[in-house]
Amino acid sequence: MVDLAPVLVGTSPLTPAEVVAVARHGAPVVLDTEALTRVAATRQVIDGLAADPHPHYGVSTGFGALATTFIAPDRRLQLQASLIRSHAAGTGAEVEVEVTRGLQLLRLQTLASGRTGVRPIVVETYAAMLNNGITPVVREYGSLGCSGDLAPLAHIALAAMGEGEVRDAEASLLPAAEALAAAGIEPLTLVEKEGLALINGTDGMLGMLVLALHDLDTLLLTADVAAAMSVESQLGTDAVFAADLMALRPQTGQTESAANLRAFLASSPMVASHKGPDDGRVQDAYSLRCSPQVHGTARDTMAHAGMIAGRELASVIDNPVITIDGRIESNGNFHGAPVAAVLDFLAISVADVASVSERRTDRALDPARSHGLPPFLADEVGVDSGLMIAQYAAAGIVSELKRLAVPASVDSIPSSAMQEDHVSMGWAAARKLRRAIDGLGRVLAIEILTAARALDLRAPLQAGPATGAVRDLVRTVVAGPGPDRFLSPEMEAVTALVQSGDVARIAKEHIHG
Repeated sequence: MVDLAPVLVGTSPLTPAEVVAVARHGAPVVLDTEALTRVAATRQVIDGLAADPHPHYGVSTGFGALATTFIAPDRRLQLQASLIRSHAAGTGAEVEVEVTRGLQLLRLQTLASGRTGVRPIVVETYAAMLNNGITPVVREYGSLGCSGDLAPLAHIALAAMGEGEVRDAEASLLPAAEALAAAGIEPLTLVEKEGLALINGTDGMLGMLVLALHDLDTLLLTADVAAAMSVESQLGTDAVFAADLMALRPQTGQTESAANLRAFLASSPMVASHKGPDDGRVQDAYSLRCSPQVHGTARDTMAHAGMIAGRELASVIDNPVITIDGRIESNGNFHGAPVAAVLDFLAISVADVASVSERRTDRALDPARSHGLPPFLADEVGVDSGLMIAQYAAAGIVSELKRLAVPASVDSIPSSAMQEDHVSMGWAAARKLRRAIDGLGRVLAIEILTAARALDLRAPLQAGPATGAVRDLVRTVVAGPGPDRFLSPEMEAVTALVQSGDVARIAKEHIHG
């Protein structure tokens, strides 16, 4: 296993690449010593407020709708423990390890800011859990995205207290106390303010947004590859992707996608074979001709979502928060609306890119529209069904992606006795986006599987350097045209090539010139 460079926490905002490195690939974290000094100094402010006979929210009061209830000093340790235990109320399936590690890391970054009032030991404990591969069990349902991702973050805090269940570095399920002991980590006993500091944040939805943007960057390039293979194998034209035509509508994403299509189709004998006055077709169908417009819109959506993610990575989110001049102030920064909205926006674009991909696949299988390819790309028409049902699978996924594109962020449900009367549903938006991204990868894989067979069936015409290289990559896991075979493993194999980024990588490596 390749050793990953450690990620420094506490000096500056984490980059998306650093979040992916820790969350997905297990990179270690290192705490900045000046950050720990800052944390200790802020803690002194909280200790002073704890001794004040006047109530201060989160320090000497209850929480949420119970914010006006004063808690005596001898009950405050129980108050903190009760907060975490009661809020660790997730239900359903376990979420993915990378999601939980992202949740841990982003809360650690806020704790290390020195604006939350926790003790240095709390920061050090969260870092140690990450570095020892201790991943608390966080469940699918429980967060309304306001006040932040309360339930998921409470499951992290519960494990730091030595309670609940975790997965260790080998993914074995065991009690948190046992895992902490094995790693030499002392369970936390939370004191004033620390319970709130551990659970008031948008860390879960933000972590999933960062991971989604990372995956979509590869998938949208792969969509351009798939479109190029479909245009080429269906004897479409690349003239509509010309730079001067794109300049007439200077949309950034569209321009980038068109440039990719030109590059992937460059020097293609198959494209060149039907150019000129003898080609009687006036123009290709929208699913071929407008691929840059659809893919480019998704790229622009990604750019906007990336801007929001960058701002959120630079944020310190807690309630109450300790200001630089030492005040403790309630605020609403934990509301997940900015993140929830772009998560929903991305789900719309994911559905649209998958939809146009499925339409290109369907054209390749229809002899009335494929310009000379056999029905369903079958070997013996009538006996063999070819890739008929692969298109069914793509259509079924696209139908689900349309449902997943329905926004979660407009579906507020009041909670906490109407104290929290408008919530973001950002966690739900992130969960459905993860499923949508998986579906997009599968739809693109089906298009690539189909286009690769179509390219072979055009022989003796040859594919271009980039598209031909992708076809050859597909042939390392799937045989070429022939009688019907068990199709599901082939679809899964090509999906793995798509999701790993190999399809996009190979295409880029073989761009002509």
